[in-house]
Amino acid sequence: MPQVSDAFVFFGATGDLAHKKIFPALQNMIKHGALDAPVIGVAKSGWTVEQLKERARDSVTKYGGGVDPEAFPKLCELLSYIDGDYKDDQTYTALRAKLGNAELPTHYLAIPPSMFSVVVNGLASSSCARNARVILEKPFGRDLVSARKLNDTLHQAFPEDHIFRIDHYLGKEAVENLLIFRFANSFLEPIWNRNYIHSVQITMAEKFGVEGRGKFYEEAGAIRDVVQNHLLQVVAFLAMEPPTLIYVDSVRDEQVKILRTIPPLSPVNIIRGQFRGYREEPGVSPHSDVETFAAVRLEIDSWRWAGVPFLIRAGKCMPVTATEVFVKLRKPPLSKMGTDGRNYFRFRVGPNIELSLGARVKRPGPLMVPTPVELSAVKYNTSDEMEAYERLLTDAMKGDQLLFVRQDAVEAAWAIVEPILGDCCPTEVYEPGTWGPPDARDLAADIGGWHDPA
Repeated sequence: MPQVSDAFVFFGATGDLAHKKIFPALQNMIKHGALDAPVIGVAKSGWTVEQLKERARDSVTKYGGGVDPEAFPKLCELLSYIDGDYKDDQTYTALRAKLGNAELPTHYLAIPPSMFSVVVNGLASSSCARNARVILEKPFGRDLVSARKLNDTLHQAFPEDHIFRIDHYLGKEAVENLLIFRFANSFLEPIWNRNYIHSVQITMAEKFGVEGRGKFYEEAGAIRDVVQNHLLQVVAFLAMEPPTLIYVDSVRDEQVKILRTIPPLSPVNIIRGQFRGYREEPGVSPHSDVETFAAVRLEIDSWRWAGVPFLIRAGKCMPVTATEVFVKLRKPPLSKMGTDGRNYFRFRVGPNIELSLGARVKRPGPLMVPTPVELSAVKYNTSDEMEAYERLLTDAMKGDQLLFVRQDAVEAAWAIVEPILGDCCPTEVYEPGTWGPPDARDLAADIGGWHDPA
């Protein structure tokens, strides 16, 4: 059984991700007894450790539910700081000294992907990578070639079972619920196939825009930002075969198998859009062709799913903020019993959790006329839910890789989206507050149109 790490190092300690996610996660880990080891922040900001502690206080106040009277002082006690350039060997010499007698440190790279290789090489040359684990934020490369190059760099310093690629979506309670719902209920298996399922839609809508992250979005775009990772992982959870659960990699094995059955996407099956006003955002080129919206249609070349359309849609400046899966069932054979497609499963996986079944019952009265209803199986308060980052950092410290992305899954997902990266087709301007470019409707026209989350 893997050992628990005895030190936690996070690069990018003064950055936005640390402020919004990492410090709240660390406080909660201490509160729940999952962290009692040195915490070392590394950044180049000219700060002192006292300034970093104030940053941590502001972080948990704004994003962590407030300062915990017991856990936060403990975090400050564990916290130290190294101010140094990631390209400077002295930074890693100082880190090696700070680690002291730590035998199994975990290094978290909460930094721009362009710096991954620099930091990994610095950790390796200073012996900080010896018997250590490393956590990386997405995206893992910009395409298949760069992803393979990054993996080669990582493997020069860390074995695969010590590499933890974070896709925070996999740590969400609602997404994990998809697996439990699918495989812990015997009634679902007989109908979860091409014989009963008509189509599957996944929509990730965000009501807001790029929120000051224009420079990042210029490098990423919607396909690299969420389609290649978050949404293809949701497809894998929905479509994968049952895992054996005999060993830790069984779930990840099935994810990779299903990703490898998805043919590379064709430019004819994608619509790219850009909300009006994006080019006026700070950090955005006035001639930008980057997509803030993407709708794609894919197929899964397997016995279970042959002929079933899977549609993915993601965009900013949409009418609502919601991530929802809509699984439409085939029409019943009796036309008088209704043909409007009201038989479905609906999974709301963000921001709240809902699991509902669309059905038809008899309308009150003398006639045999059906009427649609929606039955809710799950709809509960998530205030006690463990945040995704707390869950994932806790698992990484324990060496549990179940909810992290494996190298072969990363490369399989890049192979799927490779043909639609860049300017494979023009971006169409859409108005903020709409469901994207009008042409996106064509992708779903033959399956009854898109289901828009309310």
